[in-house]
Amino acid sequence: MTNQLEQGTSCAGCGIKLQTESVDKPGYIPQAALAKEPAICQRCFRIKNYNEAASVAIDQDDFLKLLGGIAATNSLVVHIVDLFDFEGSLISGLQRFVGNNPVLLVVNKIDLLPKGINPNRLLNWVQKQTKAQGLRVVDIVLCSAKRNIGFERVIEAIGEHRGDRDVYVVGATNVGKSTLINRLIRDYSDLERELTTSRYPGTTLDAVHIPLDDGKDIIDTPGIVYSHRMTEIVPRDVLGALLPDKPIKSLVYQLNSGQTLFVGALARFDFIEGDRQSFTLYVSNALQVHRTKLERADELYADHKGELLAPPSKEQLEEMPAWTRHRLTVRPNAETDLFISGLGWIHVNGASGALIDIHVPKGIRVLMRDALI
Repeated sequence: MTNQLEQGTSCAGCGIKLQTESVDKPGYIPQAALAKEPAICQRCFRIKNYNEAASVAIDQDDFLKLLGGIAATNSLVVHIVDLFDFEGSLISGLQRFVGNNPVLLVVNKIDLLPKGINPNRLLNWVQKQTKAQGLRVVDIVLCSAKRNIGFERVIEAIGEHRGDRDVYVVGATNVGKSTLINRLIRDYSDLERELTTSRYPGTTLDAVHIPLDDGKDIIDTPGIVYSHRMTEIVPRDVLGALLPDKPIKSLVYQLNSGQTLFVGALARFDFIEGDRQSFTLYVSNALQVHRTKLERADELYADHKGELLAPPSKEQLEEMPAWTRHRLTVRPNAETDLFISGLGWIHVNGASGALIDIHVPKGIRVLMRDALI
């Protein structure tokens, strides 16, 4: 370390220890940037100013170690999940990491749902799903950190449940953790800095301690990278199309059995068997959906992937896992969503049941759940 960089100085944006020696290692800061306040690493500087990010992988075991340490503290744990990717962003087994500490569940990105959704129905749905996942929570708050909807209630709930404890903020990547923390910094502390926010996974690299006015800390932990989410495996320049940033317009398709829908070159939905019925897609409006006959689907994909069927591009598809098929049987009168983690979901509108195949890159989580909408 140079003598101008105090031992242990951390980046104000992502929490990583700063260093001036290796450009290709996490925490690099050019010598000339050291004088700036607050000091941020080159990676955070690029995310903030050019919306680009160097890929830095964080070891999954390090995440779990960090999470495992929470049980020994006296803290309020704020678990942030993304409503648009609820099952994909919920931390499985969080209960065993946090010990007896209370958990406040903050469900972010409610602004992405189509207008006119009943908030009470939404809350009931979240309560039911949370219970099914074995997570015990003291409270659930629905909000949109980006649009500032329901945010006062988040602040209130933290105040109600915190007492004189520290606050640990945990969540998967891309759930809006840093946006939320920046609001907390503004409301709770006189710090003149913000965390780096971006749509890139893993923006926060190390635990960031933010002192509160009462001597306690908010601790922002790195986002957990779950490879079962589509957002983690697509190339970076596809993330913009995959992550909606405004309310999604649902797409309704009347299908006969033996018809197929492609969502770009990211997923394929085959209606194998069942009465003619409609299906509603809830995916980012930046993605193109193509309908074809099931008998032509393989050929269409082989000839047009990465071009007519895009994103990703042909070259990018070569870097991604091959597709795998999930067969799902929808029971009659079931009110069912077919959920694809990181991409969205398809609601089955018919009451007569259906046999469906969903093809997605290997490892991506696909499941049936009670309908959200």
